[in-house]
Order: sequence, then C-alpha cells, then structure tokens
Amino acid sequence: MADPFGTVPPQAISEGSATDAYFERTKATLEHAGKNPHVVAEVTADQFPTGEFEVFTGVAEAAKLLSGRAVDVDALPDGQLFDGGPVMRIEGPYLEFAELETSLLGLCSQPSAFATAALEARVAGPESSILSFGARHVHPAIAAVVERAALVAGLDGFSHVAAGEVLGREASGTMPHALMFCFGEGEQAAAWEAFDEAAPAEVPRIALTDTFWDEKTESLLAAETLGEDLDGVRLDTTGSRRGDFRHIVREVRWELDARGYEDVDIFCSGGITPTQIRELRDVADGFGVGSYVTDADPVDFSLDIVEMEGEPVSKRGKLAGVKDVYRTADGGHHVTLAGEGDGESLLEPLVRDGELLREDDLEAATERCPADARAVGFGGSAD
Repeated sequence: MADPFGTVPPQAISEGSATDAYFERTKATLEHAGKNPHVVAEVTADQFPTGEFEVFTGVAEAAKLLSGRAVDVDALPDGQLFDGGPVMRIEGPYLEFAELETSLLGLCSQPSAFATAALEARVAGPESSILSFGARHVHPAIAAVVERAALVAGLDGFSHVAAGEVLGREASGTMPHALMFCFGEGEQAAAWEAFDEAAPAEVPRIALTDTFWDEKTESLLAAETLGEDLDGVRLDTTGSRRGDFRHIVREVRWELDARGYEDVDIFCSGGITPTQIRELRDVADGFGVGSYVTDADPVDFSLDIVEMEGEPVSKRGKLAGVKDVYRTADGGHHVTLAGEGDGESLLEPLVRDGELLREDDLEAATERCPADARAVGFGGSAD
C-alpha cells in the first residue's frame, strides 16, 4: 500500500531501492559480468579546504544504513565542522553498498545544511534563547531531521510535537495568531487569561502581542492582565509592517520597564535571520528561527571511489587515494593522504565489517558542534 502522505518507506531506504535507477543498472551489470571489486569510497563536498566551514551531521542515520553490510566505515563525529576533504570513508566490496549511495548522500546533505544554518543563528546570538520554528516549511516526515539538526547546532529547543517524541525532547511553544482570532479584537485579555488557565504550569506564559493593535499597546495589556505570571511577550510582526523592527522592540522594552515589568522578556519571530539576531540581541531576549534554517541549500556531498583493488583511482577533478583530515593548531583543516599527516585524524571508526561501533549520541553532538565552531572561528564566533 502506498504511503498516504507520499513518502518513501523506511524499508526502501534500508534495502536500497530508494536509489537512482542507474545504480540498479550498475549492480545488474556487475553481477552479470562477475565483477565486485574491493574499493575505498569517500564522501566529500570540497576536495581541498576552503576556509568556509559547515557542520557534518546525519552520520547516525548513515551508520544505520551501512551497518549489517560487509564494509568498514570511518566518519567525522556527529556535529564536527569541516571545510574540505572526506567526511566519510567506506571500504569493502563495491556491491555491498553501491545502491545505497543516493540515500546515504541524502541522509547527510540536507541535515548538514540545516545544522549549518542553525549554527549561524546560534553564533549570532550566543547569549540569546533561540528556538527552531522551521518544521512547517518541510514535509512533516522529516520534521525530526530539522529539529535534531537544530539541537546539534546548539539551539535551545524546537516547536514540533512529533519530532519531540522521536528525539525524546519536549516541544516548545505557546500560542498562534489563530488563538487570538478565535477570541476576537478587544478580547485579547480574555485569550491570554484562558491560555494561562488551560496551559500546564511548566509552559512559559509568553503572550503573542502583535495581532490587532500595535505591539506596545498589546504588550502592556498582556502585562497588566497576567501580572507576575507573564514570562514574556512575542513579537511576530509581519515583514510588510515591520519598518524599523529594532525601534519597535526598544519601544516595547522601554514601556514595559517604565511600568515596572522589567522581568518580562521579549521574544521575536517571523523570518528571523542571523543578521537580525545580531541587530536585536541587545534588546530582545530570544528568537524563533524558521525559514532561515529550512531554506538552506543541501551540502553538495558526492561519493567517489578513490582506490580500487589497492590502487589509487579518481575521476577527473577529484583526488585519488585514501585520505585523512586533520585539525591544525590554528583551527584550520588539513587534508593528506592517509597516514601522512601529523596528529590524529578526525575520521573515526564507525562501522567494522558491518558492526555498528558508535551509537547515536545527540548530547555529545550538541556539545561538540558549538565548541568546534569556536575552535575554527565559525561565523565570527569569537566576536
């Protein structure tokens, strides 16, 4: 039975039919010819370091895809930053993994892009609370992929309920404009009071304050309505009416402070970018980032055979031979032929003869990614 929401079933991914047709043709041809060479293949985006770092993630899913097959796999740790050279290396009989290439690259390319964009937001507001609001911009089947990538990058939370169930995390969020519309103009206070009465105690009382009247007026009304129970206000001002958004936020802050509501936080959402976070981080307490993360172009990974039957090989424009990547003392990235570099390779054992060596560790990835960003100066993270 076809999936009612148009998604490829997990079984097709694990069995290898979620692939490009020419890999099936290749497999059939090699089997017909009795050929199954021992190869080393590498997943790369850039052959040489570029100085433009990106986050590598999706490795946990890639490991599950390759486990159970007669291959050895080495890869960067989840959340590691890279700017060239291999992020993954696969060694074994080619037919063990030939038809998995399409899915393997997809499992890494899009999550790495999401995580890189989320890291840009994280670096832009190192002291701000930043949540991922982007699940509505992608197919719901991959919402957990978006939210996990956001967590790897160090964001503080996300909005998608089902993704939270997958990841073992509680989703965040308070109220949409639809709730305000259901009560109607002039009844904003009733909407906030009803939310306060209905929402679990652990949910922050953050009132949406830009629906019918100007942000200052609604924010003050929310503060007067909920008093000490109000944790913050959210300004989701649409771009067509935003004007000088920094001035709006400063005005709201001023008016709240002038009336003794210094403890009420201001949260901004609606098309927020890292540039806007930098512009607002001294006057706003938190941000919701959505389309900036989900609009990120997938990292252009490719998988190339670099050694066949022990001999270096490559297509034109690619580098032959098995390679390692190293982090230099100054935070740079260095690519060498395997065994010729100084220091410890960033590529770590992931699968050996089909046995999975590393379990998915989101906590470790979440710690690794921001720390590595500081080490390489990602996005001016040292500022």
